[in-house]
Amino acid sequence: MSDPVAKLSSMLAAVYRDHGPAAEVLRIEEIDTPSPGPGEVRVRVAYSGVNPTDWKTRSGTVAQPRASHFQVPNQDGSGVVDEVGPGVDPSRIGQRVWLYMAAYKRVYGTAAQFTVIPSDQAIPLPDNASMRLGASLGVPAVTAHRCLFADGPLDGRTVLVAGGAGAVGRAAIQLALAAGATVISTVSSDAKADLARDAGARHVVNYRSSSAADEIRAIAPEGVDRIVEVAPASNLRLDLDVVAPNAMIVCYAAEPQPPQLVVRELMNRNLVLRFVLLYTMPDEAFQQAAADITGALAAGLLTPPPITVFPLSETAAAHDAVQGGAVGKVLIEVEPAI
Repeated sequence: MSDPVAKLSSMLAAVYRDHGPAAEVLRIEEIDTPSPGPGEVRVRVAYSGVNPTDWKTRSGTVAQPRASHFQVPNQDGSGVVDEVGPGVDPSRIGQRVWLYMAAYKRVYGTAAQFTVIPSDQAIPLPDNASMRLGASLGVPAVTAHRCLFADGPLDGRTVLVAGGAGAVGRAAIQLALAAGATVISTVSSDAKADLARDAGARHVVNYRSSSAADEIRAIAPEGVDRIVEVAPASNLRLDLDVVAPNAMIVCYAAEPQPPQLVVRELMNRNLVLRFVLLYTMPDEAFQQAAADITGALAAGLLTPPPITVFPLSETAAAHDAVQGGAVGKVLIEVEPAI
């Protein structure tokens, strides 16, 4: 069933057919507008969110299975459902949604005027949340949720978020606060400290300081209960200096060099090292993340980071910006007025 407003047979999309540098392989093309299959919805895209995983997949740095001879990039986005496939409630037409994992094992990512996606990956976006905020969720927020809650509730616990100025870090700070945790964030500069505080962190420590462990211990004398870690090889010594016994260190990113594990120290303190990759999370973890993130949105507890916006015609530049370490969130503006 479809909305009679949307009867376009073709659409504009960013497309690549080979791996390589963004400017060499990404093109804006007119391609057929997809129709949703069983269990799917079609979404008219307002904004497409760009994450490191998007440029890494496009460049071939991280291999992912290709579903076709072409690929529309980007996992995250926001928009409005304009058509539903068989088995999907027609009342979803017209619903504002945020999207995640649109391009995983699928042709149509969000860097296009329309995308088709399984219905349960198009999550209702509360009316108080902007389309820009909706497109900023997805990969960062779902990853942060898994890092925080894979090992149980956080109410009354102390959480250390490494890299609180980043997209995952920001989401982790805000979701942990929403769950009743005390949050400490580490950063590398005053500018990044401001970003972590803007996310809501009351306690911010520069991890490059020689007194970083002492500062964290002054806030959490018994040690922190959970660490959300972006750089395990670089930060493991600091983590071990401040973590509580029977705690969890949860890593969601990899560095070129592997961490040097001090096995006896980990054993003596009964620590858990957990590793999180979005693409292999269990289904129930996605479902709980979607529910909790949407609840936090409705309560006004999630706010957008600084946002840089590119037009769809400059998708390659948007990818390059993220690859270059752009601060905050990079979005591609597709149809913001919907």
